[in-house]
Amino acid sequence: MTPTRTPRAPRAARTAVTAALALLLTAALSVPAAQADPPGVTEDSDPPVRIDAHDPDLKMVQGAELAPSKVLNIKSIVETDDGSERRQDTNDNVTFALQAEVLFGKDSAKLTPDALSRIATIAEEIEKQNATGLRVFGFTDNLGSAGHGLVLSKDRANAVQRELAKELDSSVTFQIRGYGEQYPIADNNTEAGRKKNRRVEVSFPRDGS
Repeated sequence: MTPTRTPRAPRAARTAVTAALALLLTAALSVPAAQADPPGVTEDSDPPVRIDAHDPDLKMVQGAELAPSKVLNIKSIVETDDGSERRQDTNDNVTFALQAEVLFGKDSAKLTPDALSRIATIAEEIEKQNATGLRVFGFTDNLGSAGHGLVLSKDRANAVQRELAKELDSSVTFQIRGYGEQYPIADNNTEAGRKKNRRVEVSFPRDGS
C-alpha cells in the first residue's frame, strides 16, 4: 500500500508564516528589560512612604520651641616637633602649655634664659587677643610626694606669672593655681609621658569671646 503524502503548503503561505515569526521575534527583542530593584528593595517590599509637608501631625505642638542654635566648639592643637610647647585654640580660649624642662631646671622654680623668650612670645599673643584675665596653672608628674608636687607646681606657676606681669599692662588680672600631679595629659608610667605632664599652662579668652 502506497503511503499517503501530506501536501506541502504553498510557497507563498510558508513565506508569510516565516515573516510573521520574524516580526514577533523582533517585537519581543524590542521590549526593554525590567529595571533591577534598588538596593534593599525586593518585589515584596512596600513602596516608599510619601510625606505630606502640610500634614498637621508634622508640626510642633502648641507652645513648643526650637532649642537655641549652638556653634560647635572646634579645637585646634599645634605642637612643636620636640613637644616642648603646645598651643590649643578653641572658639573661646587660647591655651599655651610649656614643658617644665624648657622653663626650669630639675626640681626648680627658677626660670631659664630660654624661658624668658618663650614667655615674651605668649605675652605678645595675649596683647593681640586683648585678653585682660589670664589663668596660669602649674602641673607635675607623679614622682615624689603629692605634697611636694603641689608646692613645686604652684611656685612654677608664680614664676611664669611674674614674668608675664612684666610684659603686660598692669590692668591684666591673674588666676594662679598649682595642681601637682592632678590632671595629667599623658601616661605617667613612661618618662615621655611624665615629661609632658610636667608643665605650666597659660590660658586666656580669644578676642571677642
